[in-house]
Amino acid sequence: MAVKMEYDEQTEMWFARETPFAGDVKDYWGGDWGVASEVGNLKAVLLRRPGIEIENMDDPAKWRWLQLMDPEVARSQHDAMAEAYRQHGAEVYYVEDMRPDRPNAMYMRDNMFMTPEGAILARQAIVARRGEEMYVAKALAKLGVPIVRTVSGQGVFEGACALWVDRETVIVGTGNRSNAQGTQQVMEALTYMGVKHFIPFHIPFGHAHVDGLMAMIDHDLAMIFPWQVSHDVWRALRERGIEVLEAPSVDEVKYHSAVNFVTLAPRKVLMATGSPRTCELLDKHSVEVVEVDINELQKGWGALHCMTAFLKRED
Repeated sequence: MAVKMEYDEQTEMWFARETPFAGDVKDYWGGDWGVASEVGNLKAVLLRRPGIEIENMDDPAKWRWLQLMDPEVARSQHDAMAEAYRQHGAEVYYVEDMRPDRPNAMYMRDNMFMTPEGAILARQAIVARRGEEMYVAKALAKLGVPIVRTVSGQGVFEGACALWVDRETVIVGTGNRSNAQGTQQVMEALTYMGVKHFIPFHIPFGHAHVDGLMAMIDHDLAMIFPWQVSHDVWRALRERGIEVLEAPSVDEVKYHSAVNFVTLAPRKVLMATGSPRTCELLDKHSVEVVEVDINELQKGWGALHCMTAFLKRED
């Protein structure tokens, strides 16, 4: 005897719910995590306060550092950076655990790239850093941040090798820290989220990442270190109506991380002290600059953007 099936609202519960994953993050993951911009109001960051891993070091060159750090000074400066984020509206979260032999773990941006749907977990390129990723994954899981992709296979990719330009456009760098397979995996994941355009950035020899060479300040304003950014990248920005400022001082870029800043909100940036010419140029373009002293932390060849993984921005 045939059974007549009645399809009503109750039975429809068992059909697939084909809705965007981004909506699930708030409903099922415990937070409205997401980033699709370098300039939206910064609401949450993930940091690693320098721990035991920066103590008892003997050879800075072994870890690609300029000089050894004073641990207490480094921690004090890191705390001041974290407080600056809090004062300007961002929640601060930490990776609490870390391998004791990974002193570069404070440069958290390299371990992940945040998307509108969750984090892409990086795969560090160099042996001195590989292994940090697991501890970042644990911290993300504890917070309820989805990990939407983990770079795998022969791919290597570090989070600072990519920058959002707008919701549909991402700059993706290739170089020593990001190979073709790694970037392909990242672009594939982003394509499913609605990213339509990728601007290739060939990271010059001697540089690790895109950040430090360029940064977004507003939806229509960016800064570059002109000697190390290709004409093709500059042109791609200009074609999108973005004004491109040229960093005015090589010394400020090289020794004071003048372009390695974090945009807190449109035309409002957190910058390391020591770059007066860059600050003057930004002021002329109605950009508010908040300065923080991180000279001890910069001994590891990293600065503010390097140390900050974004978890949430709001436009």
